[in-house]
Amino acid sequence: MSKTRTLLAIASTTVCLGFALTPLPALSASMSAEHTTMVGGAAMYPSKNIVENAMNSKDHTTLVAAVKAAGLVETLEGPGPFTVFAPANAAFAKLPAGTLGMLLKPENKATLTGILTYHVVPGRMTKADLMAKIASANGKAELKTVAGGSLWVSESMGKLWVWDEKGGKAQVTIPDVMQSNGVIDVVDAVLMPK
Repeated sequence: MSKTRTLLAIASTTVCLGFALTPLPALSASMSAEHTTMVGGAAMYPSKNIVENAMNSKDHTTLVAAVKAAGLVETLEGPGPFTVFAPANAAFAKLPAGTLGMLLKPENKATLTGILTYHVVPGRMTKADLMAKIASANGKAELKTVAGGSLWVSESMGKLWVWDEKGGKAQVTIPDVMQSNGVIDVVDAVLMPK
């Protein structure tokens, strides 16, 4: 190989290495510094609101559709703060056949709104906050929902459980998914008011 070819080969290798070592564009400072939780295959960013994050979760497409049908998007995008016990798609699949389709009909909007707001508690309550409430209530703490009903939280072997007014229960499968306007706790069942 001639001296000129060798120098060109070295120069092109240096140029290629120079490009390879160029850092990729960084995420915005706020996003790269955020502690995210993965839910439904997507990162949940604390700087985004409840609706923005839920829309990215593949596990919450049914919940997002229900929130839209109930006209609650604007409310859950508001300042809050809210604690939302968010049923995953699998939770809605446990409902009796035809229930979800019936609830999503426009004529049942009030019932759907009541069920969804029954999953929302005013304030930002982390798992630690809920555990403290449970401890001070001797094992089962009552929470007042936005819908006006009550939920109860309890703990068993390190797991949080949420009980509804009909005696049904849901396990918190992913706690403390922080949002700009509250916190989401993913649950494995749909909670029902009286």
